[in-house]
Amino acid sequence: MISLTMRTLRHRKAAFAGAFVALLCAAALVCACGMLLETGLRASITPERYAGTPVIVTGDQFARQTTREPKGKVKTKAKPLSERAWVSASLAERLRQVPGVSRVVTEVTFPAYVAGRRFQGHGWESAALTPFTLRSGREPRAVGEVVVEAASGFSVGARVPVRTVAGSRTYLVTGVTAQNLPSQDTLFFATAESRRLAGRPGQVSAIGVFPEVDVSAALKDAALKDAAPTGAAPTGAAPADAVRKGAAAADGRGAAPDVRALAYTGDERGTVEFLDAEESRVRLISLGGAIGGTSLLVAVLVVVGTFALSIQQRQREIALLRAVAATPRQVRAMLGGEAVLISVVAGVLGSAAGVGLGFWLRSRFVALGAMPENLRLVVSPIPMFAALLTTMVAAWAAARLSARRAVRIRPVEALGEAELPAARMPRGRMVAGLLCTAVGVALTLLLSALSTEAASGPVTMLTALVWTIAVALLGPVIARTATALLGVPLRASRVGGYLAAANLRAGSKRLASVITPLSLMVAMTCTILFVQTTMGHAAQEQATAGTRAEHILGPHVPSSTAAAVREVPGVEAVTEVLRTSVRVGLDKYGAQAVTADGLAKTMDLGVVAGKLDDLDNGSVAVSRTAAERLGVSVGAKIRLTLGDGTPAELRVIALYNRGLGFGELTLSHALVAGHVDDPLGTVLVAAPSLTRADLERAVPDAGVLDRAQAAEAGAANAEVNYVAMGLIIAFTAIAVVNTLAMSTSARSRELALLRLVGTTRRQALRMLRLETLTAVAVAVTIGTAIALITLSAFSTGMTGSAVPYVPPLTYLAVISVAAALALVATALPARLALSRRPVEAIGARE
Repeated sequence: MISLTMRTLRHRKAAFAGAFVALLCAAALVCACGMLLETGLRASITPERYAGTPVIVTGDQFARQTTREPKGKVKTKAKPLSERAWVSASLAERLRQVPGVSRVVTEVTFPAYVAGRRFQGHGWESAALTPFTLRSGREPRAVGEVVVEAASGFSVGARVPVRTVAGSRTYLVTGVTAQNLPSQDTLFFATAESRRLAGRPGQVSAIGVFPEVDVSAALKDAALKDAAPTGAAPTGAAPADAVRKGAAAADGRGAAPDVRALAYTGDERGTVEFLDAEESRVRLISLGGAIGGTSLLVAVLVVVGTFALSIQQRQREIALLRAVAATPRQVRAMLGGEAVLISVVAGVLGSAAGVGLGFWLRSRFVALGAMPENLRLVVSPIPMFAALLTTMVAAWAAARLSARRAVRIRPVEALGEAELPAARMPRGRMVAGLLCTAVGVALTLLLSALSTEAASGPVTMLTALVWTIAVALLGPVIARTATALLGVPLRASRVGGYLAAANLRAGSKRLASVITPLSLMVAMTCTILFVQTTMGHAAQEQATAGTRAEHILGPHVPSSTAAAVREVPGVEAVTEVLRTSVRVGLDKYGAQAVTADGLAKTMDLGVVAGKLDDLDNGSVAVSRTAAERLGVSVGAKIRLTLGDGTPAELRVIALYNRGLGFGELTLSHALVAGHVDDPLGTVLVAAPSLTRADLERAVPDAGVLDRAQAAEAGAANAEVNYVAMGLIIAFTAIAVVNTLAMSTSARSRELALLRLVGTTRRQALRMLRLETLTAVAVAVTIGTAIALITLSAFSTGMTGSAVPYVPPLTYLAVISVAAALALVATALPARLALSRRPVEAIGARE
């Protein structure tokens, strides 16, 4: 059978081209997703600002939760914090007393804005951590002085307006550094001024340690002594004393909360310098896993369909082999060998293409801000070998599965079915299709009960795929039903329509093979696109409906500016708003922090229980969906961890409906402001008698947005998901073109026979167009129904409404692209087949 396999591959290059393309694309997708996943698991971050410091001591950047399993085993889980954890400045003195430490340098980090451009502000003493040196000028000594980087564009003597949490002020540039950091812009202030601008008395963001010998053990002991015994577990399950201490320091003005300090060396220093890198790694793990799993399922479905069509076209050949005494085992070995040989070549080339695809994905994620530039892509043989192995297994299994009936029935029956396909669908396929339908129903019901994106995301894609698999299995029944319904209008279209109706009726299996990738493309594309629009529209609708303020100041408005706005005549209420995230246990919740005075005039959260009037540092309002997840009601207490790891125990004072537009939790601004990296937020202004120009004159330092602009600015950014899931859409589009091209190319003898009996070239092309449009109509109907079922379940769970948001123009664009691809994929091979003389074409080898 090996020699027969090789001869078959040599003489059927066109027939195997479709399977090769499908396998190559599958390997590229799996390899690229594997690279993202491996990068999330293994990538390291090279330090920049801390490059010249051997050891960095800073707060623990993880929320940790320790559980005891039934057998007594203790297990600790950790999730990254969203904000920087600061430590007590007194720890620096303790570290200086460690034997072997020659120098200790403290650092504070805070945001500083110059003409809308974000800089990282530090005290000049921390320049030694890089180290920075001066190219010109001198270090800052007085309150109004600053040193800038060489790439900043400023020179010594320039005056620079800087906005910080302390307000806006113009600083004199006294020096320019000789160094630049590639991933961050830096400003250096005098030491006392930097402490004032940071707004955290008695705390530092990091401590650099320069040891002469290995002092790891001593540093660890010194760091642990700085934290209270219970302060090492900022997980929301903290004891009451730690909670009280954390809440006491909530405004950033009191004593430092108990935070465990850790020492970092090597590339670990990069993880504490770039906090977003750790979150990017977690995102890459989830994204790579989700896309990889979805891509794998789509790839298997496409590859099985491609091999099924290929074997369907070779049914006569397989029947003849059986008739000349080839055993079922030999035929299976031949088909499996063909599949493995094709998959090896396609897998190798696809894996190489997947590496390039992985780098392209990374470049897009960096451009969109989803991952930092210095988080390098990990390139290893593991994703390539995984893609190759996956491709080989998928091809072998697809070939064996597709040929299952052809090799099991008797040779005489096989010859009969090659000429006249069986009228009935095999019982096993029917049962499998009905089972998939039942699973689709179960997944749809499950999806409608999920209210978090982390849980609903994978289930959404899986639901659409399972429904599509059910359609693929029940395809012959669907095709025969569609042919019966559409045959009447087709026959009204003279010769081309009559021939199309006859062909569709006789070739229902071929029609089913074409419907599957088309419906998959429509269903997946609509699901991927309209999941994002549904969430974005619901969030924007809630934000628009709940924003009562006539004007919004932003972005990056300090509290001093908000205080000045309150004094403007005609202003009725001012609400400061910060965005952050907190953890309850290890579960992450989006939150907003607001000032309570006049809140009812600027914001309507849709309160359904309790009231917001009593919002303070010891209370929290919770969205209805979050309350259901947490199992809390008004009056209950929630232990949570603020963004920087500070624990707090808060009483629930209200439940509200508009969690998508305003955040799942609403906290006091005073509680949160001292625990976020950037306390400069937006400001809602209720001033019905003032125009935008009036406010711009009153507060020239802050931008003024109207309500529509603010709602648009707050809409969710779904571009990362579009880029990632767009690969799956592209793969399904390639599958559509591939399948239709294979199906049309295999009909060259049929087209030649039609030409010989008098059918014109134009009539043959019209027949093929009508067949394709029929397949598109059926596939669009099925794909739309699958997407609508999936999206309705998703919308029910996530927004409370069963009606998803589907932009009509976007939907029409999806349908138009699907139809155009199908027509082009049919027309090109058809014209090529019809370009040959009918006598030559009908005598050509199959």
